[in-house]
Amino acid sequence: MVTARRLLAWALYLLAVALTFEGVARLALSSAAVREKLFTNDDASWRLQWAARQRDQKGLSYALDDWSPTRGWTLKPNLRDVPFRGALVNSNARGIRGRRDYQIEKPAGVTRIVVLGDSFTFGEEVGDHETFAFHLERMIPNSEVLNLGVHGYGHDQMLLYLKEEGVRYRPDIVLLGFMPDDMERNVLSFRDYAKPRFGLREGGLELLTGPIPRPEETLAAESRRSKFGDLLTMARSRYEWRSGKTSRFTRDLTWALLDEMKAVAEAAQAKPAFAYLPVYGEIPRVDGGLTFREREFFKYCEERRIACPYVQPAFREKAKQGVAFRVEGHWGPLEHLTAAEGLLTELTVKALFKRDPQSPTADR
Repeated sequence: MVTARRLLAWALYLLAVALTFEGVARLALSSAAVREKLFTNDDASWRLQWAARQRDQKGLSYALDDWSPTRGWTLKPNLRDVPFRGALVNSNARGIRGRRDYQIEKPAGVTRIVVLGDSFTFGEEVGDHETFAFHLERMIPNSEVLNLGVHGYGHDQMLLYLKEEGVRYRPDIVLLGFMPDDMERNVLSFRDYAKPRFGLREGGLELLTGPIPRPEETLAAESRRSKFGDLLTMARSRYEWRSGKTSRFTRDLTWALLDEMKAVAEAAQAKPAFAYLPVYGEIPRVDGGLTFREREFFKYCEERRIACPYVQPAFREKAKQGVAFRVEGHWGPLEHLTAAEGLLTELTVKALFKRDPQSPTADR
């Protein structure tokens, strides 16, 4: 009897301790200042920030986003002049940036390019006719350039988008707008919303997540989540980032995702091209050297024998002439145009398409 009472007392004591820890954690994480201080690149941090925005009644999603059960979110179809961060966004019937619809079957004599990427490729803060994808279509005669960029995407979501939609268009070239910052998104299962996540297994990739819940389902489940568990997750994540463990895994996972993207493109008879997009301090450099991030990327390209366009020289030449570029936030119209010019040169030099010297570039 005494033993049973002691066990019950201990159980009640441990329950009280657990409830205390949970209560303190909930109180702490209800503070925006605390969340900001503890924030790191992990699922709990991103989800807590998202949930806090919902309490502030800022909406479950952006006006231009649609839920995707496989990729988490995607661009809504048939958008018409939707204001988004200083620009108007349109989309076609398949949720591709711009109003132009593309037939699934590629017209004869057309060079078709499917472009994948994040918000820089999508063209956040610029209009439909100011993205580098639009400029490429204008610059390349008899071409169709489909902008499948989506804000906030990691390479995992880009890979799934390519498999689900991109290859259906039978592209000649699959062009990835590579951003090193996107690598950190590959180790997350929550960022802008819930998202897919891959793991590494012997011989390739393994999808670790099932169907992605709707934002409404994620928010409904939030009150049942342990906030003390979130604190432990955030602490462990911070340690693993600082120790270098997560950074190493992030690189290995990213290269595996790009390997699969290359394989999917080639299986569809398309040429893969992974273009390094310069951002922030990489843009206005006038020297010919490579940053650490660029060296890592181009080393990967060389090892895999993948055509990887390098557009920074196009920025460099204009910077030498005194052109001032935007080095904070997203690209503006000038940066998109310069990137398109650099891509046109690189795609031509790398013989990814045949450019007719008799055909002048024509505005459409």
